[in-house]
Amino acid sequence: MTDGSHRTIRSPVVHGFPHLATVRSAITALYRRLSYDGVRSYATSLTAAGTTLLAGENLHLGTQRVARSVARHLRLPDARMIVSFRTMEHAAEVELAAGPEYFVELNDRFRTHRGDIGAALSHEITHVLLHRLGLAFPGTRDNEILTDTVAAYLGAGWLLLDAFREDAVSSQKLGYLTPEEFGYVLAQRASAFGEDPSPWFTSPQAYDAFRAGRDRALRDLRSPPLAAAGGPDRRRYARARRQARERPGTPGAPDAPYTFEGAPDALRVSFGCPVCHQRLRLPARGRVRARCGLCGTVLDCDT
Repeated sequence: MTDGSHRTIRSPVVHGFPHLATVRSAITALYRRLSYDGVRSYATSLTAAGTTLLAGENLHLGTQRVARSVARHLRLPDARMIVSFRTMEHAAEVELAAGPEYFVELNDRFRTHRGDIGAALSHEITHVLLHRLGLAFPGTRDNEILTDTVAAYLGAGWLLLDAFREDAVSSQKLGYLTPEEFGYVLAQRASAFGEDPSPWFTSPQAYDAFRAGRDRALRDLRSPPLAAAGGPDRRRYARARRQARERPGTPGAPDAPYTFEGAPDALRVSFGCPVCHQRLRLPARGRVRARCGLCGTVLDCDT
């Protein structure tokens, strides 16, 4: 935002995957900015022990401790987080300046909802990380989606999903992603790092959202032209490839995860890497093993 402030919102809960394209672009941007090795340096997630206020712990001292824990996890050792509480519309806000001190304000409700302080701080302190990296998307909405995605992919944002609560009479959600989109990013991280976050959830609704996101993430690993694609998807892919050869320039199905380009005798298929979502282009001529140039993933494809 123009005043340098960023806010974690509380809003009516939207479900599903309306921001999936932006989420995937955010993962790609993260790999491009940090590199494969840089992303891999976040292989261990933030623990609940480091982000939970203890029984009887002083509110302000405990919150500062949690802020330091999140900052260390995000590799911000020289960033000092000054956290305060005030009455405000949004859940939290951070002022982005040159540093080394950053001022985070939390909604007064967190004085009594202490269990969600770590979640709010994970989003705000990720803003600080992105500010230092010079990584941003145009527009407030997309930039906030980038922040949620990076927080979750780097091992801090599972707290945001765990703050999700919903029943017949009330709901609570922090962040801009839907619960299922948080689940999708966490599942992508789990696949990349061999880490299962589901035992950490204290919210049953968070676990359900993670499971839905995991199912969607698994589809990325089983979509053509990947060789692991199922029969119906393979047949649909073959029809689209045949159509591209017979009628060049004809747009494919709008929901297909691949497109074809080039002359019929030099047809190529374009699709997203299922790990980092960078677009890959391969000749559409049979079985091939391809290596993503961004994240290094080796893909078994049948193009």
